[in-house]
Amino acid sequence: MKVFRAVCLALALVACCAPVAWGEGFSLNEWSARGVSLAGGMVGRADDVSAIAYNAAGITQLPGTRMMGGFALISPSGGITTNAGSRQTDTYTKPALWNAPHAYLSHQLSDNAWVGLGVFSRFGLGNSYAGDWAGRYNVYDIGVQTISFVPTLAVKLNDTVSFSVGVEAMNAHMYMGNKIPTNKGTGATFDNDMQLEGNGWGYGAHLGLHMRLNDQWSVGLSYKSQVTMNINGDVEFAYQGYNAISRPKHLPEARNCGANTVLQLPDSAALGVTYKPLDNLSFEVGTVWTRWSTYNALNIYMDNGYSSINNKEWRDGWNFNGSVEYKPLDWWSLRAGFSYETPVVNESHADFMIPTNGRKTLSVGTGFNWNNWTVDLAYAHLWINSLDYGGTDAKGISPDVGITGGNSKDVSANIYMLSVGYTF
Repeated sequence: MKVFRAVCLALALVACCAPVAWGEGFSLNEWSARGVSLAGGMVGRADDVSAIAYNAAGITQLPGTRMMGGFALISPSGGITTNAGSRQTDTYTKPALWNAPHAYLSHQLSDNAWVGLGVFSRFGLGNSYAGDWAGRYNVYDIGVQTISFVPTLAVKLNDTVSFSVGVEAMNAHMYMGNKIPTNKGTGATFDNDMQLEGNGWGYGAHLGLHMRLNDQWSVGLSYKSQVTMNINGDVEFAYQGYNAISRPKHLPEARNCGANTVLQLPDSAALGVTYKPLDNLSFEVGTVWTRWSTYNALNIYMDNGYSSINNKEWRDGWNFNGSVEYKPLDWWSLRAGFSYETPVVNESHADFMIPTNGRKTLSVGTGFNWNNWTVDLAYAHLWINSLDYGGTDAKGISPDVGITGGNSKDVSANIYMLSVGYTF
């Protein structure tokens, strides 16, 4: 009963938090402090309970019952330069500190079977600008928040090979605000405010394979399926009864109403190879492929007849990572990692929602264990490449609204992370 109460409390705390971050595309991998300090190098290692997120087949290495919980604090920053003819304007995002929590539980049923449950976030983004900034007709406030619940079964076939199967139930909350140039009917125009907010559920599957080839080498493979989110919600206008100046007058007037969209979230596959030359030293190299080409549009349809058509047509992305972990003492670990992620945004349709174009991450961390407890700490810095808006056809980024081009600039993020684990 003590285990059950502790798990329920941890999962409730996670489910009540809103995980939002700023990553390449908008995928997340802040799934544990140890995993972040190792730049995601937990696919081949997979030797703590956070393996449920990275490669759940690895939990067959964990005897008894394990649990872990924690959070990441993510602080993004950056700006956008907009060109209006020969004049340039620099706008920076509002300061923010996003929270991305996680919680895991694994339990050994027998010599060959384990069950687990993970609660974490696979996707998220958040950006906010001043309501009167130059790009307000595209967006001035955007957030996509997801939380995934993944019950898992892992089976140990023999001393070498284990596999896992998990079912994912993902909840998404989306909100967006932008301005609409509107005609009062007297020739004068003003900026009407439109706010969209909605929620939805989607379902998928996780597969994992872990091979412990010998005491030195292990290999991990994992796959997370595509998830289709049907988001339903409401749209509200600050002023009702007017038409956007770019709309013909016979279209319905701006009225508060229902709205819906389909958010296509990509599948991904990960590979990790771990080499452990000493009992207290390990290295891992790995890669993650994410099929962002499934994210080809974000079209929002409103019950009043208005619609927002946003082409995306992103390209598939790759993450390449390497990491090292060293234990100078039985109770103390030191970790470091580096990763490089390829650009995924199609600049022909680039918008201000996600001003990124590939990134590099350097991470460090440490871990402590005593008796049944573990505490892990991590810090990571992200260098994010700029995105050019000179050739985009995105709505709200055009000479019609006074923008002739631009680019993102000085985009980066800092991540601070804590995980606490307990073995029963």
